[in-house]
Amino acid sequence: MPSAHSPQTSNVTIESGAVKPRHMDQVLTTEALRFLGDLHLKFNGRRLDLLAAREQRQKQLRQGILPDFLASTKNVREDSWQVAPTPKDLLDRRVEITGPAEAKMMINALNCGAKAFMCDFEDSLAPTWSNIIQGQVNVQEAVRRTLSFTNENGKEYLLKDDIATLLVRPRGWHLSEKHLSYQGERLSASLVDFGLTFFHNAKEQLARGTGPYFYLPKMESHLEARLWNDVFNYAQDVLSLPRGTIKATVLIETILAAYEMDEILYELRYHITGLNAGRWDYIFSIIKKFSADKGRDLPDRTQVAMSVPFMRAYCDLLVQTCHKRNAHAMGGMAAFIPSRKDAAVNEVALSKVKADKEREAGLGFDGTWIAHPDLIDVAQTAFNTVLGSRPNQKDQMRSEVRIKGSALIDLNIPGGTVTRAGVQSNINVALQYIEQWLQGNGAVALHHLMEDAATAEIARAQLWQWVHHRSVMDDGHNVTAELYQEMRDHELGKLGVAAMRRTSEILDHLVLDTEFAEFLTIPAYEMLDT
Repeated sequence: MPSAHSPQTSNVTIESGAVKPRHMDQVLTTEALRFLGDLHLKFNGRRLDLLAAREQRQKQLRQGILPDFLASTKNVREDSWQVAPTPKDLLDRRVEITGPAEAKMMINALNCGAKAFMCDFEDSLAPTWSNIIQGQVNVQEAVRRTLSFTNENGKEYLLKDDIATLLVRPRGWHLSEKHLSYQGERLSASLVDFGLTFFHNAKEQLARGTGPYFYLPKMESHLEARLWNDVFNYAQDVLSLPRGTIKATVLIETILAAYEMDEILYELRYHITGLNAGRWDYIFSIIKKFSADKGRDLPDRTQVAMSVPFMRAYCDLLVQTCHKRNAHAMGGMAAFIPSRKDAAVNEVALSKVKADKEREAGLGFDGTWIAHPDLIDVAQTAFNTVLGSRPNQKDQMRSEVRIKGSALIDLNIPGGTVTRAGVQSNINVALQYIEQWLQGNGAVALHHLMEDAATAEIARAQLWQWVHHRSVMDDGHNVTAELYQEMRDHELGKLGVAAMRRTSEILDHLVLDTEFAEFLTIPAYEMLDT
């Protein structure tokens, strides 16, 4: 007779139609599908309830009910608990590199000398069915050290003996997987990505001296963290692994989650190792949550630096909260891609990356993120200078920090302006990124930056905000729908209007519709080439 925790169902339907990615049978085994079906039956109802709660909270924000630290969980914030000990291979995380679950990029990232690699099924991977299945194959092979890649010129890429610690980021709670369903209901993309990764690799990872490690994106409350914790406990029970085997890092990349950092750590205290300052999604979340508030418009994206008051408050609070609980505080992304041809561009950009990483190390962060291997030296030097031979600086308690809830949403940026160049840049980035995403590319190099869905979200969200609020630019003119359309046509003329008509239509809806769209990836997913 099966145990109380063993999977009971196998009625997951593969809705891939005529498309059958290579190696699909290797990933979607009968046992794996049964596991996914069981996760769906046990947890998807709660997921949908939590998404409905997000909608209710958004209505409250539109009514002027501002967020603050929760009165109901004051005892959690004031009690002296700590998270469970961190595994040895996650103690030193001074430089982590990120990238999509694509073979060549994974090999380069794992080999590059970073302490850890965040393998992404979320913002930097366009979720075509082929990408999702091949990404799972790539993770299996990376865990077993068999991952390889040969380019069109015959150059072979292989893993070194000493590689970065692997962490995997599943898609967020808001996304579904249209190729897998249970009795007509799509499976949660989060549970699909986590479930397949964990089911196929956890025991192998433990046998090799590491473990099933994850990054969790886009949560908005500690109740969403509680759901993840229950998923973890159930999954470990199914595979007869001790509870606490899974370790997770949570990205604090929504404004509402920033008010519940202690509570998120508490809910996941047996599984969590730290929090990460997901800066780009955090900025997008602020625009989205206050999209109806004309008094909280943000200036050009380039002016929303980590040093501005509300971003500094967010970082100070994250470091203080993590170290109080013996958790890692991880810094934000450096997205610059060094040029092979333009030394002047590199000199300016690398100096900015250097200053950014030195600032993070000085604030007490234990490590940071980069998007390109060529940034390792500058990031590592910044943290080596502060850490020396220590694996982290959790002893920096930042007891002087006193952050009021109002500081996180005081969006005033002295001297901040909206400019024509900023409007044009947002249109350009949004058009180019959405076009690439629809073709299956989630990590796109634009203007010497590695753009992913988060930065495209900022671009289209700011356009919506500026158009609907008729924001005044620094030249005295308003941003209007007519101005947007004129500048959009200009950019399409440069980029190729015929080839981007579908992309233009998507962006027009995102910018011009009366209601602010929650995520661009939800409507775009239905149009994604598979």
